[in-house]
Amino acid sequence: MLKIILQDPNYLIPFNERARDLRVMNKPLWLSQRDVLAPYIHRELELPLGAPLPKTSEECLVYRDNLYFDSAYISTFLAEAQKRKVASRAAFSANDPAFREHALPLSSSYTPAGDIFLADLWYYPHGPQEEYEPLVIDLQAVEAGYYHVPTYMAYEQGDLTFQCPQRSLLAIDCWTHIFIADIVFGLFSRAVRYQTRLDHDLGFKLQVLGASLFEGRQLLTCSKLVKVGRNCTIHPGAMIFGPTTIGDNVNIDAGAVIENCIIGDNVNVGQGCQLMLSVVGDGTFLPFRAALFMTTFMDNSMVAQNTCLQMCVVGRNTFIGAGSTFTDYNLLPAPLKAIDGHGKLSIANRPVLGGCVGHNCRLGAGMIVFPARTIESDVVLFASPERRVIEKDVRYEDSDHHKLKFSNLHPRLYPRPGEESDQSW
Repeated sequence: MLKIILQDPNYLIPFNERARDLRVMNKPLWLSQRDVLAPYIHRELELPLGAPLPKTSEECLVYRDNLYFDSAYISTFLAEAQKRKVASRAAFSANDPAFREHALPLSSSYTPAGDIFLADLWYYPHGPQEEYEPLVIDLQAVEAGYYHVPTYMAYEQGDLTFQCPQRSLLAIDCWTHIFIADIVFGLFSRAVRYQTRLDHDLGFKLQVLGASLFEGRQLLTCSKLVKVGRNCTIHPGAMIFGPTTIGDNVNIDAGAVIENCIIGDNVNVGQGCQLMLSVVGDGTFLPFRAALFMTTFMDNSMVAQNTCLQMCVVGRNTFIGAGSTFTDYNLLPAPLKAIDGHGKLSIANRPVLGGCVGHNCRLGAGMIVFPARTIESDVVLFASPERRVIEKDVRYEDSDHHKLKFSNLHPRLYPRPGEESDQSW
C-alpha cells in the first residue's frame, strides 16, 4: 500500500512548531504515525497540503500529518474500507461521546457534513479519486471519572469525567489536543483496554494473577502491568502501579509513587515524587517532591522540587523553578477558555485544565500560573513581585531576558512563522 502524507502547515501556539514534530505518547507524532502504519505500507510519498495527488492505480492511504491515531483505529478503519472496496474517508458521528467531548472542541481540521464530521484520512483501493464515501468508525468510548468536587465549585456537575475511546483518531490543532491525545486518548484508553482484556480474556487474567503470585506483588504492580526497560535503578521504597511503561536507563528514588504513566529513557525521578496519569519524555529530570497529575513533559525538560503541575503540557528543553504551581480550576464556576486551532480564545469544554509551556523556556521559582494560560517558546520569567502570578498568556516579547544587556545568552530557537531565530551565541 502507498502512503501519501499531506503536510499540515499550521504552527501550534505556544510551541511555534508543527504538530508532526511535537511529542505524543513520548514519540514525535510523525514517528508514531509511521510505527502504527508500518504493517500496511511498502512505500510513502509526502506532499504539501492542497497539492494534486499522484495518478496511480495502486492501493493508497492518504492522511494529514497532524493526525494522531492508534493501531486499534487504523486496523478497524482499513478492514472496513477494504471490505467495502470503495474509496472511503474517515468520519465521526456527532453523537460519538469521545469525539463530541474531546476532539471537536477547539479544532479546525474537521469538515462538517450533516450529522457527521469528516477527518483528513482517506483510503483508495485503486488510486486517488474525487468521489468517496464517509466511513464512520465507532470509537467505543467508555466513561471514566477522574475526581469529584463539591457542587458549589462545579461549572455544571460535581463529577468530572472523560469519555475514553478504545480506538483513537484525533487531529492535533492546538495545545489542548496534545493533552487529550496523551491523557484521554492515550493513558486512559490504554487502561480501558487493559480492563476490557482482563474482563474478557481468561488466559490474560491468569497470566497477571500468576505473575503477581510468583513475584509476591500486588496485582497492579506485577511485571505484566509494569514494563521496565534495561539498566534501570528502582529503589525498593518506590511504588509503581500499572499499566505503566518505563524506558531504559531510568533512576527512581525512594518514596516515589508512579501510577499509570509512560516514563521515557534516561529519566531521573527523585525522592518523594508523585506521578499520576502522566507522560514523562526522554531525558526529563524530576528532583525530590515534584508532582505531575495528568501532565505531559516532552524531552529533556526539568521541573524543580515542590512544584505541582496538573493537566499541563510542557515542551522540550524547558526548566520550571522550585515551588511553582500550575492551577487547573477556576475559583468561580465559569467555563475555561483556551487557544483554539485558529489562534483565538474559545470555550475549552473542560471544567478543569492546566497551562502550557513551550520549548526552551526558563521559569523562575514560586510562580503561580492560572488555568489554561500559555507561555510561548523561548520565554524567560524571573521570580519577582511582578511575575509571581501569571494571569495572562505570555508571549516572547514579554520575556524578562529582553531587559538584560546580555540577552543573547538565551537564543530564540523557536520563532513564529515568518520570523527569524536568534542564534548569535
